[in-house]
Amino acid sequence: MAATTPESAHDKMAAASEHTPDKKDAVRHVKDKVMAVVPTLVGCFGYLARNSHIPPLESVTPFIYLLLFNSFSRFSSCHNDEIPDFPKPNIGPFRNENPMPCTCQNTAPANQYVPKDELDDLQKRRAEEFRQHQIRSGKENDVLILAPANTPLQYPMRGFRVTPMNKTLIPGLALQTQKRAVYKVSLRVQKGVLSVLNVQEGEKVDGQNEKHLSISSSSLQQINELLSRLTYTSTIYHIKTEDLAYFTFENHEVIFPIEIRRLSVPVLSDPGKDVNSQVTVLVKAFLRYKELKVLINSIRWNYPKIKIIVADDSLNPEKVVGDNIEHYIMPPAQGWFAGRNLAVSQVTTKYFLWVDDDFVFLNETRIESFVDIMETVPELDVVGGQVGTNQFSFKLQYEEGISEEGGCITRVYHTHAPLAGFDGCFFADGVVNYFLGRTDAVRRVGFDPFLKRVAHTDGRVMAVDQAERPGRASPTPYPLHREIAGALLAS
Repeated sequence: MAATTPESAHDKMAAASEHTPDKKDAVRHVKDKVMAVVPTLVGCFGYLARNSHIPPLESVTPFIYLLLFNSFSRFSSCHNDEIPDFPKPNIGPFRNENPMPCTCQNTAPANQYVPKDELDDLQKRRAEEFRQHQIRSGKENDVLILAPANTPLQYPMRGFRVTPMNKTLIPGLALQTQKRAVYKVSLRVQKGVLSVLNVQEGEKVDGQNEKHLSISSSSLQQINELLSRLTYTSTIYHIKTEDLAYFTFENHEVIFPIEIRRLSVPVLSDPGKDVNSQVTVLVKAFLRYKELKVLINSIRWNYPKIKIIVADDSLNPEKVVGDNIEHYIMPPAQGWFAGRNLAVSQVTTKYFLWVDDDFVFLNETRIESFVDIMETVPELDVVGGQVGTNQFSFKLQYEEGISEEGGCITRVYHTHAPLAGFDGCFFADGVVNYFLGRTDAVRRVGFDPFLKRVAHTDGRVMAVDQAERPGRASPTPYPLHREIAGALLAS
């Protein structure tokens, strides 16, 4: 049997139509019907053309038109004014959690150091503390929201912030869609109420000052005008929390976050005119009075007017006297961190410099180099250096793990990244015990007085999202960033 080309098939169909007027009329009728719906069929036809290799509409044979018309019922929603009723996706909110337990390599679990008869109670107390920590840190607001595809709703994806219990306009709300007989949108929230300002007669707003509000109108312009006057007011007083707003039109729904924050008063310090009015030197002393006197003399060689604060928990304290020196006597053997807390509490300058009582300032020691970095990069909370050749810099890697098991902290003797603009400076989580700290930042975190002689490492773990410790007499400091250095002792 000979093969038949599309052209010969068309010729045969045309020849047959000459002898069958009824079929010719039927084909013309089909063609007219298809052409009549072309303006609303473009989207469906474009889909077919892309996926079925259909030639341009004007070159399609009556045979193809017939196939297209027969298939049209499958895409009937394209010529309706209503939006296709596609399955509604789940866009959240989802809990933004890490479901996988952490893996501590070559490390024994911490519970091996707890007696078995105390382990159950200890784990229960830890679980309760962790639950409270999640509340304090806003973990319940840490949710994942997906942006739906091709939505006619315009809304603020992020950055909408309100103060507690104050009415605030919601920016950017709008509806962009084709003509409808009636437009209707709705919004709902959980921790506040919604309202439209200055509602006029004839404007249809239902649910004023309630958690669920709807707006309807026969005019798209009017409904967008009403959306531009929509406000949110939180009804629960909380200084740091979030709400979620659900914005709906027909079968479309989007979710956007509302950040509720009480504004904090900025802590501003007068930096003064020189390092003497910018920095206070802090020392924790214990027994080593000979070394302490050597340290003070070396400080006075380059900085004769700078204030020095000594926190002393020696068993038999001796007097430490001198110009611009404050000596605070503590109960005996209270420990390193208790002394740090006391010393930091007495600082009145913007920065403090922490040193050990057996350090010695050299001619090359320049506190000004630390201050210059802190003033240039105000995001930093701590800048540290090196003592002799000792830099002792490291970073901490933390795996959150599951709440029942706890996390895993690993110390890696390496830095994070260079600090732009300062050669030889790097971001790190820990450095040797010599550093310049931002006073207000360190006070917000503090030091755990439970740690007395093992504070070198554990102090760096106390302040997630902040910073701590550096080294000594060197113009090559190691700065610590408050967000990257999340395991140190300041900020």
